[in-house]
Parts: sequence; C-alpha cells; structure tokens
Amino acid sequence: MNDISKLTLSDEEQQLVNNSDWILTKRNIIDKVYHLFGNLAATMKITIEDGGHQLPAEVIRATAKISNGENYLKLPYVMLDYPRCFDGENIFAVRTMFWWGNFFSMTLQLSGVYKKMFAEHICNNQIRLVQNNFFLCINEDEWHHHFEENNYRSVKQFDEKEFSQVVREKKFIKLSVKFALNEWKNISGALEQSFTGMMELIKT
Repeated sequence: MNDISKLTLSDEEQQLVNNSDWILTKRNIIDKVYHLFGNLAATMKITIEDGGHQLPAEVIRATAKISNGENYLKLPYVMLDYPRCFDGENIFAVRTMFWWGNFFSMTLQLSGVYKKMFAEHICNNQIRLVQNNFFLCINEDEWHHHFEENNYRSVKQFDEKEFSQVVREKKFIKLSVKFALNEWKNISGALEQSFTGMMELIKT
C-alpha cells in the first residue's frame, strides 16, 4: 500500500505548483546561459584561430555543442563542449558548465593520445595553474563535475612531485576552474580569460 503522505504536497509545494512564474523565470535563465555560451564559443573559435594554437585538426574541426539537462545530482545544468573530440579512449575537450545553485566551471579534459601529447606541458606549468586557482581531478571516474574533496583538489595543495605523478600516471587529466554564480555580471570575461589561459597552458 502506498504511503499517502509521500504524495501530499507541503504548503510550500502547494504554492509553487500554483505559481507558473518561477518556472518561466528558470526557463529565461537557462535561455540566457545558452546565449552566453553561444557567444563564448564564438570567442573561443577566434582565440584558437588567432592565437597560434596548434591543436589537432580533428579537435578544432568539430563545432561547438551546447546541451542541458535537469538532473546532475538532482539539479539543472547547461554544458558547452568546445573545442572537442570524443573518440573512444581519446578525449580532448574544454567543457564549460553552468550548474544551478552551484557554479560556473571550465574544464580541460584529456585522455589517450591527447594526454600523451600535452601532459608534459601541463607538468611544466604548475605555477601558472596555482596562480589561476585551478583544481586537478583525483577521482578515478572522469565524468563527475562537482568540486567535493573526493573529486578535485586545488593544484596549490600538491607539491611538484605529487602533481607530476598524478598528471602522468592517471588515465586522464582534468583541470578545472570554477566561479560563483554571484559573479554573473563578469562571468563572460572570466570564462574567456580562463580559456585563453588553458590554450597557453598546452601551447606547442
């Protein structure tokens, strides 16, 4: 027999179910994130083309992809993947994420041939990563995006030997930077700056 209490709305839920304004406001915010990410992708493309960044052809060939969902750890999100190449074990991606109630983030994700290609550049740029408040993924699963201590550690917490060991020995590299949602007014410039920094990090 079903527990009827699980189906009964609280007073707050009853108010929300009768109020369409909040859900329309949510949709408007998501639309603005899509617009923000569309503009960001265009700027990224210019940065790649004008900055002398020798990225593999298959990475820059793919167009930007923006997607969204309702349930990353029960909360809505929007993701921009650009530049990107997801080819089985070989991944090169810059993933920009808006996660409702949490943060904006930008992540450089490398595995397979791309990890081998750029790992040494990353090891040589630990100081730059510290200066720009980057985090390094320590999880064995590369598809988590939260910044809890079992997933990311600040690069400043690693000494040179430990940082190099994680970068070289793990099957993948994920370097991320995050921004609070109350930084919304400045987020466009902050994300553009982070992307430029990422490209300089792996510049060959």
